[in-house]
Amino acid sequence: MAGESKPLLSAPTVNDVKSPRVRGHSAMDFKTATTGVAAKAMRNELNRMISEVEDPKAKKVFDAEMQSFFILFNRYLTEKAKAEKIVWDKCIAAGPDLVKPYAELKKAAGPSLLDKLVVLKLNGGLGTSMGMAGAPKSAIEVREGMTFLDLCVRQIEHLNEEYGVNVPFILMNSFNTDDETQRIIQKYANHNIQILTFNQSRYPRVGRESLLPIPRSAVSDKSMWYPPGHGDIFDALSNSGLLDKLIAAGKEYVFVSNTDNLGAVVDLNIFQHMLDSKAEFIMELTDKTKADVKGGTLVQYDGNVRLLEVAQVPSEHIEDFKSIKKFNTFNTNNLWMNLKAIKRVMDNDELSLDIIVNPKTTDTGEPVIQLETAVGAAIKHFKGAHGVNVPRSRFLPVKSTSDLLLITSDLYTMEHGTLVMNPKRMFNQTPVIKLGDSFKKIANFQKRFRTVPNILELDHLTVAGDVWFGRNITLRGTVIIVATDNARIDLPDGSILENKLVSGNVSIIDH
Repeated sequence: MAGESKPLLSAPTVNDVKSPRVRGHSAMDFKTATTGVAAKAMRNELNRMISEVEDPKAKKVFDAEMQSFFILFNRYLTEKAKAEKIVWDKCIAAGPDLVKPYAELKKAAGPSLLDKLVVLKLNGGLGTSMGMAGAPKSAIEVREGMTFLDLCVRQIEHLNEEYGVNVPFILMNSFNTDDETQRIIQKYANHNIQILTFNQSRYPRVGRESLLPIPRSAVSDKSMWYPPGHGDIFDALSNSGLLDKLIAAGKEYVFVSNTDNLGAVVDLNIFQHMLDSKAEFIMELTDKTKADVKGGTLVQYDGNVRLLEVAQVPSEHIEDFKSIKKFNTFNTNNLWMNLKAIKRVMDNDELSLDIIVNPKTTDTGEPVIQLETAVGAAIKHFKGAHGVNVPRSRFLPVKSTSDLLLITSDLYTMEHGTLVMNPKRMFNQTPVIKLGDSFKKIANFQKRFRTVPNILELDHLTVAGDVWFGRNITLRGTVIIVATDNARIDLPDGSILENKLVSGNVSIIDH
């Protein structure tokens, strides 16, 4: 039983907000930055918007965010002008010195180390791609009427109960998810868990041609702003004052993962390995399959560890990047970091994350860009940083209804909010599932499956067109169901399909 941990201070307030990186000698201030016409024009627009905010507290927050944005925008212009690209021959797949197999980790000495830990979930995404109107993705129901957020809370609550510790649960929301999340978490008030929240930044979308902010004021419509990716965690933690509060409360490490990854539970052995190796940053990687060929991977580049993303790869080497032989692991976005190291990197103005340019189109048809960053890219800034090759069970993301079918099925059982592979499954690998556009939205997905099929012995499922599943259907081996144009396929209750192709005229063919 671990000792009582110090209670955390209250959640960050607007009074904790501080201007970003003003301590570093390279701090970029709005008045002195001179990086060409585009930078000056952007600076003037941002200054004008800041000056129009009347409430002092709101102005303080908005000013800090716009300064962080301007630094990122300025870097974008500079890098665009240099037009430097990755030198492919310098990208060397991470060897055993950089990626430690999970099976070789020592067993944790005991749970007392948990007193130094906080768990942080990235909760900025909406479920719009799956048809959820304005709700956080974490509010999607997964199993037994419980949402992602419910299950994450249950995981931490069980951890605290099992080991007699107080591991705080922190949510990094976005301006899109904060209001609804605050409403949802009220129901956990009587649970054995302390929940803190803070918001990632709100940055203006930028006109692709004009290179000017799309919003005209701080209160312009939400659609003109965007959360700048999970790489913003460092600025947001620091600017909110929460980083300092955590350190003052005796917390030394943070475990970060996505709310939609139900496999990302606290692992004492990985945490113990982090302490023993004195690593400031550990990235969990897992074996790449054909479904993961676009996932970022660890490489050595000019002698340094680096996260290489597919967007950075020269077009002529994309197939090399996807090769499972050359790069056999990918980033799960389960990350362990040292809080004092984060503070050092921020205080010394060392952070320089690779910029991801995300082209979008507004509702009015205007082409815009969003400048984003990824948290994993920060690995290059931390001492002793390396990867741990973890079992696939620690990576169960839900990016689509195809993924949702997997985790809601009999393939998994649930224990204390954690999904566990059904022991009756003969293979460790999960089936490949590809549901067509008719299943893309959650409402359609739920209508088209009267009950979730039994897929314990399924290897591959492809469904396209107007297909409806009855109750208690069993799918085994490779099953392909294609309803051609103007055709509808209704699979009756109790159907068993094993290695079958079901075509538009509802004929069933062995193959």
